[in-house]
Amino acid sequence: MPVISLNPITLRYNGLFDFDGMYAAIIDWAKNYGYLWVEKSYKHKVPGPSGAELEFEWEMSKNITEYIGYKIIITVHAWDTTEVEVDVNGKKKKLSNSRIYMILEGKVETDWQRRFEGNSKIAKTLKTWMEKVKKPEVEGVYADQLYYRIWNLHAILKKFFDLQSKKQVYKGYLGEG
Repeated sequence: MPVISLNPITLRYNGLFDFDGMYAAIIDWAKNYGYLWVEKSYKHKVPGPSGAELEFEWEMSKNITEYIGYKIIITVHAWDTTEVEVDVNGKKKKLSNSRIYMILEGKVETDWQRRFEGNSKIAKTLKTWMEKVKKPEVEGVYADQLYYRIWNLHAILKKFFDLQSKKQVYKGYLGEG
């Protein structure tokens, strides 16, 4: 049970958006929750007739206890990316026009300090015992906490891309006007 991978959460968007604003929103979120943020990879392919193709991967990590750590990996793939200058309240602002696909993945890592690794029989026995003792807590508390935290980031990104519903979904269905 060294790593528990959570189900990935995806987000798709096609249209204008503030790339720098999105980048800043993710970094702010990471700082607010105490995550260390690293850009693992960045690829910018030469623009074709419809725009550039971008691929990047960001990783956020946080050590929760001496035994449990969280990792959030955000993989982004954007196609047909072009820079557009738009007039916003009388001021010129550069926005990106793109088709974007994001995958948010979470991992709960146990024994992140590698204390119970080794070839000795005692280390193997302690590791087996710790995994057995901690399994209900890791799966029932820490994995759930991370999963809901990722959904919170997903909601912030949806709000950023203006993909949130402006109305109550069930209004009118429950006898409300």
